Amino acid sequence: MISSFLIPLVLFYIIGYGIMNREKVYDIFIDGVKEGFKIVAGIAPTLVGLMVAVGVIRASGALDMLAKLLTPIGELLKIPAQIIPLILVRLFSTSAANGLVFDLFKEYGTDSNIGLIASIVMSCTESIFYIMSVYFLSVKVKKSRWTLAGGLLATLAGVAASVFIAGILTQ
Repeated sequence: MISSFLIPLVLFYIIGYGIMNREKVYDIFIDGVKEGFKIVAGIAPTLVGLMVAVGVIRASGALDMLAKLLTPIGELLKIPAQIIPLILVRLFSTSAANGLVFDLFKEYGTDSNIGLIASIVMSCTESIFYIMSVYFLSVKVKKSRWTLAGGLLATLAGVAASVFIAGILTQ
């Protein structure tokens, strides 16, 4: 109930503060919208490219082939083979990964070990390549340094935690 009043309250506070300081609130708002559109126009090709790439990889069967190649590594880490495509797609696209999660839910159920692992993976991992391409592009970051290595390590930790926690919850 309080959340439905919080956002309008914050907006009125910002507008009121601007008016009290004799700022041209509407002009500042319009300038912000113009700048936002410029950013969207700048990152749109990257977004379209990522979406097309994920769609092509899924439709071509390359995702399944890559998942089969990684299954022995997954078995060593106790990661079910059904989760490997989700992990790979999650690196690039949250919406495509959501589609895979829903497919896993339909096939195995939400309370199954695979359903729980999928849910936890989605909660504690991030679409690293999306973030690096879109957000870094929008703020013009040229050198990402250790971002990719750190993101991949965090993803591995998140997947390991997902398998461990789901194992505890399904016992």
